[in-house]
Amino acid sequence: MSNINTQIPDFTTEAFHNGAFKKISKKDVLGKWSVFVFYPADFTFVCPTELGDVADYYEELQKLGVEVYSVSTDTHFVHKAWHEASETIKKIKYPMLGDASGKITRGFGIMIEEDGQALRGTFVVNPEGVIKTAEIHDLGIGRSAEELVRKVQAAQYVANNDGEVCPAKWKPGNSTLKPGLDLVGKI
Repeated sequence: MSNINTQIPDFTTEAFHNGAFKKISKKDVLGKWSVFVFYPADFTFVCPTELGDVADYYEELQKLGVEVYSVSTDTHFVHKAWHEASETIKKIKYPMLGDASGKITRGFGIMIEEDGQALRGTFVVNPEGVIKTAEIHDLGIGRSAEELVRKVQAAQYVANNDGEVCPAKWKPGNSTLKPGLDLVGKI
């Protein structure tokens, strides 16, 4: 069952962010665009490449009014230790949410129950807390932050331009489509 156009789950959790621990809840997420990047575990292999890639695009996402939240079923303490141990993870300036209970991961529907870990899931969430995109990968397949930025831009464009849609590979400045009978069979 798809979670597109559904509300993100209620949550309150501890995060590691900018060298400190802080509580983050659904209430903190509402009011601006956000991206949730779920990954299986800290101190692993593909995960740091993905989180480092998102860190490289974080400033661009911030300019779009987006906050990024990385989430694994590790604790905020483990996030801190990983941040201190890994040169790649040291680049991260976005909040790293601890989800040791798995409540957030289950709420997004991507928990691997037998392992107590998340699938690789990326969700773009609008300011009302509604999921607009969902990308879920098997554990061995990394994601692209460049494509994530494009998806955010498309989601924001569609939200601000009623009746228009973004075709494949759309980027800001490219033509959009206005669905109607006149386009049926002509694309």
